[in-house]
Amino acid sequence: MAASGLPTVEDVQRWANELTAVGERIGRHFSRSEPRRRAVEYIHGLLLDVERKNSWQLAERLGDPSPYGVQHLLGRADWDADLVRDDLRQYAFTHLSDPLGVLVIDETGFLKKGDKSAGVQRQYSGTAGRIENCQVGVFLAYQSPKGRALLDRDLYLPKEWAADPPRREEARIPAGVSFATKPQLAQRMLQRALDAGVTAGWVTADEVYGSDGKVRLFLEQRRQAYVLAVKSDQRGWVGFRQAMVKVLAREAPKDAWHRLSAGDGAKGPRLYDWAALRINSPEPEQFQRWLLVRRSISDPTDLAYYLCGGPPGTTLQELVRVAGSRWAVEECFEIGKGECGLDQYEVRSWVGWYRHITLALFAQALLTVIRMQAAAEAGPKKGGRGRRRR
Repeated sequence: MAASGLPTVEDVQRWANELTAVGERIGRHFSRSEPRRRAVEYIHGLLLDVERKNSWQLAERLGDPSPYGVQHLLGRADWDADLVRDDLRQYAFTHLSDPLGVLVIDETGFLKKGDKSAGVQRQYSGTAGRIENCQVGVFLAYQSPKGRALLDRDLYLPKEWAADPPRREEARIPAGVSFATKPQLAQRMLQRALDAGVTAGWVTADEVYGSDGKVRLFLEQRRQAYVLAVKSDQRGWVGFRQAMVKVLAREAPKDAWHRLSAGDGAKGPRLYDWAALRINSPEPEQFQRWLLVRRSISDPTDLAYYLCGGPPGTTLQELVRVAGSRWAVEECFEIGKGECGLDQYEVRSWVGWYRHITLALFAQALLTVIRMQAAAEAGPKKGGRGRRRR
């Protein structure tokens, strides 16, 4: 980017090259040329400076006389969003893969009016921090020193929706889709990614997912290291005794606590006091378990708990690094909604949600790759490494 803020010739060429590469990658999933072209235009449009990235404004920005083409792409055209999702996952991982990579599970809410959008109801939205009328999507992100991107998505379908045939039919929810908990959706995404060859040093998630024993068992069976937040009443075994993690944390010796940063935030290092306590492991020589505890410096009664599993000899610093990487997914949501139109859709159907979200995630991954390329090129010119965005 030039000092004036206007794109340089190199910037424009970089955008064009990457957009062409993405188009060539996903083009095979569209049997007809019209939706193939529309899909690439849609990804491009989501990255343009448009006030609201809905079908009307995107069509106008792309020079179409009506939103019909965009609406057809999201609703009636013949293409499979899951196949495009598979390409998205491989595209992002190819560019961002790193030995320090972490897979992050989290959810976000999409505020909606009415009761027609697939899966919408009054439910807790982390976005709003309260119960709202919304849809909830569960997402899988990949974070590494090179950058971060969302790899996969699933729409949470509440029980009330799953058991209502007329409502399902109106929202075009496939017959094979049944109720699944958020941890079950998370486990499916993790399995898809790992089976597809995505490798990560660690997996992390908040307590909604970490408190689910089946998620932890799934990861341990695959020897996949994890740092998962859990509730204070989660129980763990130490020797022949089982106790809640909040009790075990109170018994940690003074010399177990160390002040460490969980990564840089907007105001600098996120400093906390941390302790890692070994807990019972079925095969400690191959895969060790820990209880990781985070304590606020300003309020020592403010504690957070994580159950961890990984290679023996893993350091406290490494567990803290992974715990801190969970905040990367929040940045992904912020960029996705603020710059890529992730939440600016007007589709109501199940099919429409998956198609818009998938293309929006591809737009965000493309944006991440372009920024990574620009930073790499700018770094040597300044005589050092490019500034990494936190």
